[in-house]
Amino acid sequence: MTDTAIAHGPVVEKRRGEGLTAAALLTPATVFVAIALLAPLVILFRYSLNEFVPARKMMVEAVTIANYIKFFTDPYYTTILWTTVRIAVLVTAVCLVLGFPLAYVVARTQSRFKNLLIISIVLPLFVGNSVRAAGWMVVFGNKGFVNASLMGLGLIDKPFEIMFTEKAVIIGIIAVNLPFMVLSLQSVIEGIDRSVEEAAFSLGAPPATMFWRVLWPLALPGILAGTILTFILAMNAYATPFLLGGPLFKMMAPLIYNQFTQQTNWPFGGAIAFILMTVTLLLTVAANLIIQRRAAR
Repeated sequence: MTDTAIAHGPVVEKRRGEGLTAAALLTPATVFVAIALLAPLVILFRYSLNEFVPARKMMVEAVTIANYIKFFTDPYYTTILWTTVRIAVLVTAVCLVLGFPLAYVVARTQSRFKNLLIISIVLPLFVGNSVRAAGWMVVFGNKGFVNASLMGLGLIDKPFEIMFTEKAVIIGIIAVNLPFMVLSLQSVIEGIDRSVEEAAFSLGAPPATMFWRVLWPLALPGILAGTILTFILAMNAYATPFLLGGPLFKMMAPLIYNQFTQQTNWPFGGAIAFILMTVTLLLTVAANLIIQRRAAR
């Protein structure tokens, strides 16, 4: 046996031991996720294949895709799905546009107040979505802060109809999701060496060119993480659309809640839940592939 083979022996054994240790550490978490997440999803999917008897308001065990067919053949439900996707895409785009400059400022600042800036971004996350939505209801009401201020200044004669509109829902979801976008971008921008930007400026690149050719590609991991997180949260938003949109404005999450609680139609509610999950995953994967291909060019 050569000296090289003898030297490789302990290395192989060490790596094998590290692999076993990693597997032992990951096993409890994997089992917990499988039990706490996958098992309920499997049960819910099985419920979505059952039938619902409206007269008795009860679920009958069966194996049918009628609930999925009902969703995609009824314009009422497909319109709600389209509204949810459209609002989620719009919210994600606005959060990216608003969040990138703020994240850049926080990442590049050398001030002693940097921690206060980060705390001010994180602080809204300590308040529940329902409480924040209730705050927006006070701001957007007919006698709320916005209308009272405009009428007090004599700019309008009668209050704007802001509450129970799509605009109110979009603003509310943006306020909820913006901190996630900023934190995702800020952590990545901090890891980008400032000398790279200075080198681009020294070569004569204007700020816009430096942004698109240097900063944007290097910040792409944070952009992807922020957009994925923001899009998923917007697609599954419940409290904000329910409180700010009112009973006539529908998105997918309130629709699912209504099917389970008010209609007691668990099979159809399970089908809607899986449709929402599938559409969210497909759009997220498609967007990631598009962005990564363009970045590779």
